[in-house]
Amino acid sequence: MKRRKFFNTSAKGALAAGLFPFFGDITAQTSEGTDKRLFNWNEGVEGQIKKDLIRKKTLNVDVVVVGGGMSGISAAVSAARNGAKVVLVQDRPVLGGNASSEMRVTVNGVQNLQNKHRVERETGIVEELLIENWHYNPQESYPVWDHVLYNYVVREKNLTLLLNTTAKDVFMDGNKIKSIVCRQLTTETDFTLNAAIFCDCSGDGLMAATAGAEFRMGREGKAEFNEKYAPEDPDGWVMGDCFMMITKDMGRPVPFYPPYYALPFNAKKAFEDKHRKIKQVKEGFWWVELSSDTDIIGERDEIRHRLMAHFYGVWDHIKNSGDFPEAANMALDWIGSIPGRRESRRFMGDYILTEGDLLGNTQFDDAIAFGGWSLDEHCPGGIENLDEPASYFHARFSEVYQIPFRCLYSKNIENLLFAGRNISVSHIALSSTRIIGTCSMLGQAAGTAAAMCVQKGVNPRGLYKKHMNQLQEQLLRDDSYFPNRPANDPMDKAKKADLIDASSTSSGNVKLLLDGVSRDEIDKPHHWQSDGLNAELQLEWRSPVNLTSVEMKFDTNLQRKMMMHKNPKKNEGQILEIPPELVKSFVVEARVKGNWEKLGAVDNNKTRLVKVIFDKIKTTAVRVKINETHGAPNVKMFEIRCY
Repeated sequence: MKRRKFFNTSAKGALAAGLFPFFGDITAQTSEGTDKRLFNWNEGVEGQIKKDLIRKKTLNVDVVVVGGGMSGISAAVSAARNGAKVVLVQDRPVLGGNASSEMRVTVNGVQNLQNKHRVERETGIVEELLIENWHYNPQESYPVWDHVLYNYVVREKNLTLLLNTTAKDVFMDGNKIKSIVCRQLTTETDFTLNAAIFCDCSGDGLMAATAGAEFRMGREGKAEFNEKYAPEDPDGWVMGDCFMMITKDMGRPVPFYPPYYALPFNAKKAFEDKHRKIKQVKEGFWWVELSSDTDIIGERDEIRHRLMAHFYGVWDHIKNSGDFPEAANMALDWIGSIPGRRESRRFMGDYILTEGDLLGNTQFDDAIAFGGWSLDEHCPGGIENLDEPASYFHARFSEVYQIPFRCLYSKNIENLLFAGRNISVSHIALSSTRIIGTCSMLGQAAGTAAAMCVQKGVNPRGLYKKHMNQLQEQLLRDDSYFPNRPANDPMDKAKKADLIDASSTSSGNVKLLLDGVSRDEIDKPHHWQSDGLNAELQLEWRSPVNLTSVEMKFDTNLQRKMMMHKNPKKNEGQILEIPPELVKSFVVEARVKGNWEKLGAVDNNKTRLVKVIFDKIKTTAVRVKINETHGAPNVKMFEIRCY
């Protein structure tokens, strides 16, 4: 077994925080293998420092997910929900990554398409989180958002969370990762994590890189993938890091005194680019950005300091130039201390998604997610390169594109998956796929695949070759979506019903609930909508069927934005609560031996996908009695399944 070290550190170096109980086999011991106190002033030689104080524990699980951003949360939760024992490792005290209170990047997704469905919101885990946030956090507090994410993760019974924990060693068995060692600073504990499948959702991908996974950094040249927006020659530039900030209206003029290290802002030159023009002084600015053409990871602390210097230079200009009288009463209320990162390592899979795939809308037999953010390539050099626009926004899309599963697993490390901005894409393709909503969907796909690999005893490539259809069916069942791939699960007994009927219809058709597409597509309805509340729908079978669950997908209006913003003015057109279209309460019944029996009742529902699970019954009919929405006058559904 080969050991690979992430970095060299002393025995006293340390990182990370955990949530008990743990799943799997756990052992813990001090340096003597006993549980006596580590700090006992009555033993040892006076003046001698006790060595090897780091506690040691071992966890044997199915799946290890490294990185607790939105893609890592989605991967860990989806793997746990699909039956795997999971450990989620996060090196910060909060979850969310770029979207957390530490960085406060908006959870954007596919929007501003060039068609009448300009917004095509992502479903599945990322949507559940956004809805829960409006339920628990109507005050739009980022620190509370951190705790919404925490609550969502820790309630999963198959999932163990390790916060403040960083991976430092990896042990290999040939081309497979056997285990990793992580250090938790808050408990001075080293965790050895043994698993069948490892998933790197950390962005920079130190664990994957240390394992020897092939990766790229920088820009490909135009010729390699025939990308018209790529540079003529390859180079080392990546899109840069940036800080975000929030201001507070003090109701009276307040001065601003810049720190000594602030750098002057060349406003005249900067404002020649329309994207750098200052349109508001409430929050921003994404274009206060810095990158590297050599090593953005190794230079992060230097970049952080220079970013702060440039930011304070910009704010000094806003406050003290006299050009922005609207800023007179504004004071900085929060500014990030950790740069949000757009790009570093991209790990190579069996397929590299490129500009041509996105612009040409390549159709993949292994599609597992979709994207549609513009080709939003930020300029090399960021704010230190005012000769180029802040971002090129090369192209927008009129329809969403597919992302294949082969971009989510390593081409040379057998049991390694990845999700987020570090997947197998070219630099130009990354300018679109990097958006948080898309990354979250990729995480759900990777986590589902990880659990399925464990169940079937295969590696990710084997899953692609032998079980791709089953992976896609499970993702669609769990409320993912990828265009031009209707669900057709042979286990779904609703599709075999001899009759489906509804009490009333105002639009769509109740039969569309069985067509395998769980959202309306452009000019293609896939819904049933009742005429009023207290609606019913019913499925009938000529011969009795055995059932243990009924699963439904309701309406949350996927053509409306749902994100939380730092600037409340950007909420225009959104609804800052649970979507009123969403069904709130309903009852599921089955006809057993001629009598209707209640199988389950749901009140105060907050999710688009609802699974009502019950003890096995034999029935000839199922009906759903829908009593109430969160405010809409009609019930709207997209799918019903029976298992």
